[in-house]
Amino acid sequence: MVKPTKVEPRNGYRIWLHYSDGATGEIDLSNLAGHGVFKIWNDRGCFETVRITPYGAIAWGEDVELCSDALYMRLTGKSFPKTTPDADASSYVNA
Repeated sequence: MVKPTKVEPRNGYRIWLHYSDGATGEIDLSNLAGHGVFKIWNDRGCFETVRITPYGAIAWGEDVELCSDALYMRLTGKSFPKTTPDADASSYVNA
């Protein structure tokens, strides 16, 4: 399973991510800034506190998290197979 290993805040509501498979790059999150729970980013100091949670989410404070799998797909253009944690490759179905 691919997991984020490093995250850094960048200018303009962008974050730089590194994943365990070597994928790296920046993701622009400016479309979220100032909306709903992401209003906390109006305080740039809060945006700068981005971190990886123990279970792999990308988070700010205690209430704002983004799914690292979704960010990985956005960064790489790859998709994850729909599977349960116990499934093996033979359970993948291409439709």
